[in-house]
Amino acid sequence: MVACLFLSRVLGMVRDTVVASKFGISLDNDSYRLATQIPDLIFMLIAGGGLSSAFIPVFSDLWVTNRRNDAWKVFSVVVTLCSIIAVVLITGAWIFATPIVTYFAEGKDPRVIAPAVEMSRILLPAQFAFLIGSLLLATLYARKSFLAPGLAPNIYNVGLILGALFLPAVLHNGIISVAWGALAGAVIGNMVLPIGSMAALGSRFKPSLDFRQPGVDKFFKLVLPVIFGFSLPSMVNLITQKFTSLYGHPGLNAVLATSNNLMQAPLGIFGQALALAAFPVLAEFVATKRMDLYRSQISKTLRTVLYLGIPSGALMLAFAPQIIDVLYGYGKARNNPENLNAMTDCLRIYSVAIFVWCMQPVLMRGFFSLHKTLKPLAISTGMTGVFIALCYFAHRSSPDFRMLPVATDVAATLLAITLYFALEADVGKLDRGGIIATILLAGGAGAVVAALGYGMTLIPHGQSKILMILSLLFEVCVCSWVYYYLTKLMRLPETEYVGRSMEKFSRKIRR
Repeated sequence: MVACLFLSRVLGMVRDTVVASKFGISLDNDSYRLATQIPDLIFMLIAGGGLSSAFIPVFSDLWVTNRRNDAWKVFSVVVTLCSIIAVVLITGAWIFATPIVTYFAEGKDPRVIAPAVEMSRILLPAQFAFLIGSLLLATLYARKSFLAPGLAPNIYNVGLILGALFLPAVLHNGIISVAWGALAGAVIGNMVLPIGSMAALGSRFKPSLDFRQPGVDKFFKLVLPVIFGFSLPSMVNLITQKFTSLYGHPGLNAVLATSNNLMQAPLGIFGQALALAAFPVLAEFVATKRMDLYRSQISKTLRTVLYLGIPSGALMLAFAPQIIDVLYGYGKARNNPENLNAMTDCLRIYSVAIFVWCMQPVLMRGFFSLHKTLKPLAISTGMTGVFIALCYFAHRSSPDFRMLPVATDVAATLLAITLYFALEADVGKLDRGGIIATILLAGGAGAVVAALGYGMTLIPHGQSKILMILSLLFEVCVCSWVYYYLTKLMRLPETEYVGRSMEKFSRKIRR
């Protein structure tokens, strides 16, 4: 999962690089960012990622207790109902695309609206693939088959990249080609691939609306709070884009969206990957009533994501200018140096809270594996309200858009702390001492690495892009090894996990 999600984040950065290079960091790019708001809203209205999080514990419970016919019957009912709801919502969003885009584009140049509406309508069918695909992939997670779920986001990104590179010359419609590539990638990655994997493993589906089927009621009890809740991780980009538009600067929506995507790279590689990998195991411990193993597993997972998330933030903080230049200093993007500098500032602000973002998927799936969604979603919905208030205050009190990333960091930190103590209230104390020790010791090593990295950035590197890329890779590797050996000297147990992983990887390379 880490390898696949690492590739996904790399391809995500390549995607943003290609879009910025081909279309610049200006009105066209803003139109694309605003176009994604309607599809994202549809995704969240049908629970989004929470759909699979509510389904996995139910399916896993039936699967591990040898009620597999019931598991497939529940799957059939859930897929049938969600398909109907998705079609209705997508149709409504298609009809009302113009007023919705206009709302999110308030304060922007009116020229962004028409292409944003067209791209929104192209992207809307992709949400059917994402939503139903999340249920298909959930059955694979529950059976501990991770290859197809890991590849799905990579295929989506490849479709988007190819759409940006080649379709404009074929379709002659500029940035709108990106939406067509995204649609193709979504369908292939989230529908075609998982259906093929499920067929190979043996799966069953028959359209059904038999809500009396055992397990269906449990699924709806888990998923309804997700549908009616508005979790901060899923809403943060939507809210940020709305407030960003109010500042009115051309390209600013792309600046905030791109810097936020960069910040989420380590979140996806470490936080989400480890949370997804641990989720079926946690659900199995709950099903077999081994809460001692549950507490041990979730504590170890939290310590691991902290150990990996802290240096990720330190490296992004130190190397932000070089990262932005290497990724986005090409083509039309070079015509907007002011926006590139703004992207650097935003990335540095976002990087401070990367480690708390990495904690959230682990804590949320800790609740979901307990078959509890109401409490975490109530907490996250409340924190979304706090985030909106912070953004409103930031916009009203300061003309500096950089206050929006600051508001994001504050809300994310408050959410992680609240979720942690709420989970302890349900399962008992986790390894507090170990978690605090990891934060303090890894934080100290991270500070050393950040200072070392910043010192390296002061060394002249010349103007060659190739030399700059090689220098950045070398400096990041040096800082990573320094962090590893510092924490090894501190005897952090997570270094053993990293050592085993590297040794295993080396063996595979030698083979």
